Amino acid sequence: MRILFAILLSLFATSAFAAEPCAPRKPVAPALSRLEAAMATARFVTYNPTGLKVIDGNITPASADSVRADLVALRPYFDGLITYSARDGNEHVADIAQELGYKAVVIGLWTPADPEEVRNAIRAVKAHPKLVVGISLGNEIVFGKRGTWANLQSYLALMRSRIPDVPLTVTEPFAQFLESDAGDVRDQLDFMLVNIHPIFEKWFATAGPENWADFVVKVTDKLAGEYCGPILVKETGLPTGPVNMGYDAEKQAAFWRALETQFKPSRARAFSYFSAFDASWRTGDFNPVAGVHSEEAFWGLFTEDRAPKPAIQGLKKLK
Repeated sequence: MRILFAILLSLFATSAFAAEPCAPRKPVAPALSRLEAAMATARFVTYNPTGLKVIDGNITPASADSVRADLVALRPYFDGLITYSARDGNEHVADIAQELGYKAVVIGLWTPADPEEVRNAIRAVKAHPKLVVGISLGNEIVFGKRGTWANLQSYLALMRSRIPDVPLTVTEPFAQFLESDAGDVRDQLDFMLVNIHPIFEKWFATAGPENWADFVVKVTDKLAGEYCGPILVKETGLPTGPVNMGYDAEKQAAFWRALETQFKPSRARAFSYFSAFDASWRTGDFNPVAGVHSEEAFWGLFTEDRAPKPAIQGLKKLK
């Protein structure tokens, strides 16, 4: 039995979720229609290279060969990619994705103030103008206290001056996008790239796959009341471990089957599968929430060795 009441309480417990008319949009990037078409027709996966590792602040870049092997493994199931960075191996993604027949790539910049990332992203846009459908400036920068909304606003203005035709966005958890001080940046986005994680809600453990998926749909509905533009869910889902925390591969697969039923992609709203591969190093990576986060190693739909988990085994291959 679905526990909609508990979910609704979670959604409407704060004034941040109060429904308001969607504000008129400002002019958007001319190429936005390509992103909207990709949202409706492509199947996205959120991707970090298996060869890229960050341990004690020391970065091991992914090689081009490793990135190619990753994208070959993903291609039967996905034709859209969302990345987190434009360096340390990620600079190879667009070139290889073009060769392998991917339809769309949203390039992420982990540090939007990093000149190398900016150069790499612009190079990819110019080399593959039909493939690169958007750029995301940062991932959870406000939530992680790595910057402010004012910083994001300046990044958007600078990047828009350099590549005015490309749709731009930032990535934050949904609650951050609903904050009152997010309004100026939110209204300047060409599309919203958002993280919506049911596992961090208090009711998660007593709910089931349909409830978890329903939460993602309802939060997206709420965001659409605040933001009049395309909304692409970048992160959601369940990890497959640790088992002693109540996670397993069957629950992960059940979530994705439920979301596929409840959330039909369109030009206005779509979701990305998260994440492509497990990453054991993530347990020691920076996390804006204090404590040990063992689940960070297990978000993948594939293992670190690129073996498909049940969530992928139950997903129909693309034609």
